[in-house]
Amino acid sequence: MIDEPAVPAGADRFGSVRAGRVRRTAPVVGFAARAAGGRVVAGLRTRAGDTDAVDKFHHRTAERYADMLGHSKGVLMKAGQLLSTYDMDPGVGGPMATYQAALQRLQSEAPPMDFATAREVIESDLGCPIGDSFDEFSAEPIAAASIGQVHRARLVDGREVAVKVQYPGVARAIRDDLANTELLATFLKLGMSLTPRAMRTDQRSAAVEVAERIAEELDYRHEARSIRRFADLYRGHPFIRVPDVIDSHSGDLVITMTFLEGVGWAQARTADQELRNRWALSIGYFGFGAYRHSNLFNADPHPGNYRFGEDGTVGFVDFGCVKKFPEWIRRGIVTMFRATCEGDRHELYRLMIEHGFITADTDLSVDDAYEWWSMMASSVNTVQPHTFVPADSTGLVQSMFDDGPVGRAVRKMQVPSDYIMLARINLGINAILSELGATLDTREQLDCVDGVGTPTTAASRAHAEWAHRRGLPFGLTVR
Repeated sequence: MIDEPAVPAGADRFGSVRAGRVRRTAPVVGFAARAAGGRVVAGLRTRAGDTDAVDKFHHRTAERYADMLGHSKGVLMKAGQLLSTYDMDPGVGGPMATYQAALQRLQSEAPPMDFATAREVIESDLGCPIGDSFDEFSAEPIAAASIGQVHRARLVDGREVAVKVQYPGVARAIRDDLANTELLATFLKLGMSLTPRAMRTDQRSAAVEVAERIAEELDYRHEARSIRRFADLYRGHPFIRVPDVIDSHSGDLVITMTFLEGVGWAQARTADQELRNRWALSIGYFGFGAYRHSNLFNADPHPGNYRFGEDGTVGFVDFGCVKKFPEWIRRGIVTMFRATCEGDRHELYRLMIEHGFITADTDLSVDDAYEWWSMMASSVNTVQPHTFVPADSTGLVQSMFDDGPVGRAVRKMQVPSDYIMLARINLGINAILSELGATLDTREQLDCVDGVGTPTTAASRAHAEWAHRRGLPFGLTVR
């Protein structure tokens, strides 16, 4: 039975995306020029006694920035979503919090396409009428985002499934932008110019990294492979759930996967605290364990993509933004964080040089480098168990725009392109756990996924037993 809506509501959402490299890049260049001029004027007004001039500039510019990205429809809107995180305390995050708050508008649910269009996409991609493929199919989507939407359905064999359908025209709109190599680089340069004290990065290399992740989100066959890899990795896990892809009902624009039961983010945030703590454990083991037990890294820690089970398990349903780390990068991430948590300042410094965060002739001191990294490990290098609060994600961001010693140290570092998406998951998961008000032993969790010591909590023992039973490596395992 196909649940048809009474009245279709929607249209071709990407038919009006503007084409042409100059026409797409010019608004960004113009915005950057105006913003740079506005920042200078705000600075002069501050010196003349208007103490709020710079804050007013950032608030005004942030709103215009988000509007520009939202109206661009193509790759710029997607890049804004990809680089945004979640709630930041303006009192801690400074100017960056202002831009993050504006960019969060890009994360909100998009209006869905009408069912007639969705049906046409499904039937064309699967090569048969929708009634032949599904016994039941709900016309109303259960989720809608920037690239596609999801419907609940039932196969003829009785299995409940989720069907992800890509919007027609979105792939072409974004790929046209990705072919314009100047567009993303200009966008990233604009972001750096708005917050000039930020840590340095090579905008062109960063643009390539972001472009690769966005291009992969458009490729539903690539996402289906990523789902299979994560499903295989976490098969039989005691509190992490990943769907299985239904190959016979998937194609270039459609992915059908087994349906994962659970409540959404809005309900999860108001659940009993003990249950929220168990969910937080699951999220941490998933987010930080994948690239310790394998080389896989899910770079989109968005709670709207989680299904929270009453038994404390969490289901993860979106794998469009996945990176596979080369082994030396994966090991670099793990060993730098490990050195920080162990207080080994000189080993951390050596690894930072080896992995391109600083040059061998830098005047950045060992102690200053360690101080910044220790902020990234603040939830681990503290009394356990740790209760997450907004400062766990915003304090690190503040350091990147700070005028004090830590801020000056940060500006002597550079983020290699392979590490750009890592900040998103660190900040994103910390923000999610703070919204859950979660309390957990983060040091025990880190030691467990790195394979250090003997697990002492029920969760770490269950995770370690599962990993040993599967024959998986741990974070510090030499491969």
